[in-house]
Amino acid sequence: MKQWYEELFTNYVEKYENESFTQGTMGEVDFIESEINHDKSSKILDVGCGTGRHAIELSKRGYHVTGVDLSENMLNRAREKASMAGVEIDFRLGDARSLPFEGEFDLVIMLCEGAFPLMETDEMNFQILESAARSLNNNGKLIFTTLNGLYPLFHSVKDFINANSNYSTNRENTFDLMTFRDKYQLETEDDDGNKMTLNCNERYYVPSEITWLLKSLGFNEIDIYGCKLGEFSRDNPLTTEDFEILVIAEY
Repeated sequence: MKQWYEELFTNYVEKYENESFTQGTMGEVDFIESEINHDKSSKILDVGCGTGRHAIELSKRGYHVTGVDLSENMLNRAREKASMAGVEIDFRLGDARSLPFEGEFDLVIMLCEGAFPLMETDEMNFQILESAARSLNNNGKLIFTTLNGLYPLFHSVKDFINANSNYSTNRENTFDLMTFRDKYQLETEDDDGNKMTLNCNERYYVPSEITWLLKSLGFNEIDIYGCKLGEFSRDNPLTTEDFEILVIAEY
């Protein structure tokens, strides 16, 4: 049986690319470049790369990028776009929990909830972090975004999603204070206009949890900031107004 995120991305390429949350690529890549000091020799792994927006832009700027995603449909679109952009990227079908890499990359990115924290258990989410950490070399850096557990304590997640998605409606929303999981029904249409009702389950994280998880994987330096679309910056302190957290971890 497919999980909700597998169902959603089976045929959701065009709608995904027109969602408001995918429109900040240039500024986000500017930030990623600054975090690796514009070192073109850096090998970068994009986990949950989707249709390749970050991977392609990084490749256009001269970086060696590998992209991994669970959706063949999204990867096919990524390959098309890379070909049109005249760049070569190793796009692979794969599960973020069991990446086949060991110490190969200078940087791993997981942006816009491409993989973490969509898994149905905390253990599965942790496997993604383990897998990403294992893919890094000894001087590697991990940059990812995740859902901010402070946000639902002060705001309605349902209202936020309904206000920020062009194609989907969030219904029957329940945020569980004991697990920090948000369960809801997502009503949307695929690229062919077929209606879908998906039972979604997403995990929100508070900063202290993220820090503890990453320290348990050997990261020494962990910085957490507010995440602003297209404007990733170390100058954005995390607040209860941020829907997402930006995490930067180094050994």
